[in-house]
Formats: sequence, C-alpha cells, structure tokens
Amino acid sequence: MNYNFQPMQIEQITTFATGSPEAPSPMGGGMGAFLPIILIFAIMYFIMIRPAQRKEKERKQEIANMTAGSKVLFGGGIIGTIVEIRDATFLIEIANNVIVEAAKGSVQRKLNEDTPVAMDDSQ
Repeated sequence: MNYNFQPMQIEQITTFATGSPEAPSPMGGGMGAFLPIILIFAIMYFIMIRPAQRKEKERKQEIANMTAGSKVLFGGGIIGTIVEIRDATFLIEIANNVIVEAAKGSVQRKLNEDTPVAMDDSQ
C-alpha cells in the first residue's frame, strides 16, 4: 500500500471547506437570515397584539367611567346593576335585594337598557 499524502496549503483548505475562497455563506449570513422572522413578528403584532391591546384599553376606560345604576355583563355571565363602586370592586344587584360583590376586572362590558343579551353574546 502506497499512500501518497501531500501537505495542503491554507488556500486549498478553505477552498475545500467552502467550495471556493470567495464563496458566500449558504445561509445568506448576517441579518438577512433573520429578516423573515422579524417580518413575521411585525405582522403578528399589527394583526393580533395591537388590536387586542387597544380593545383592552377601551374596556378599562369604560370600567373606569361606570357609575351606579349602570347595567353590566360579567365574565361569568352574570348580568346586574351596579349599586356601589368601591376601589377594586363593584356591589351589584343581580335580583331584588340580592347584592353581590365582584371585582372590577371581571366586567366584560356595559349593557344598554333596551338591548337584550343573546345566549351566544361574546364580544
């Protein structure tokens, strides 16, 4: 057996490893590889996250502006009239002389007096 090994020069090694000394990286290199991911997150932000934040901000503003006598729908499906407003809770009358205390965060939305609530009413 006659193995004929010859030493390689540095240029030959880089050419062997990359295909050529000037060959570009197959991944595109740098920030170009992250551009599609950044675009996907930007699109998700403007389509999903930003509208949800705006809607939540409007809901909190509506809760802050509620007064005694307002008819409200709570997250658990309870409909009642606000009797008293406290720091973090509402006292709500859900039936004649039946008053419960509920957290302000559990308010889903304010109801109009003339609009009936449907069974699948989710907004």
